[in-house]
Amino acid sequence: MQIVTRLIAMNRARQLQRQFRQIERSIAALPVRTRARLGIMALREIGQASRCEFPHLYSTSPEQRYVPWGQGTAIGFGRAQSDNPEVALRGIALWLAVAYHETKDSPHPSLQPQHRQLLRVLRELRDVGGEQPDATARWMRSGAAA
Repeated sequence: MQIVTRLIAMNRARQLQRQFRQIERSIAALPVRTRARLGIMALREIGQASRCEFPHLYSTSPEQRYVPWGQGTAIGFGRAQSDNPEVALRGIALWLAVAYHETKDSPHPSLQPQHRQLLRVLRELRDVGGEQPDATARWMRSGAAA
């Protein structure tokens, strides 16, 4: 059973890595002001997900409660590909939040690098407003911190 669990975790890690590369390219293509807004949106999504009983299943229907991972990353990734900039931005924020919670306390070594990459991107989004002296304080006080 441990071998099957490891294979599933490795497959999931590969899937998240593929999606992450595309999400990262989308973030890099955003203007600085939009990236700052994305940082606030992502923090808000992470906070909302953390209030759920199962944060890694955020935006997944209740009937699918016992699956190893939810539909949040697939939904967010699909929205991130949208031609509508607002929908794409919200999709990226959703993907970041769900992937964050999914990889956060994972016991699987194959998912830990994804979590570190997510933390790096979230840190970069937080620091994007560095020109303004109190940007970090405003980011933390935005009502999204859980």
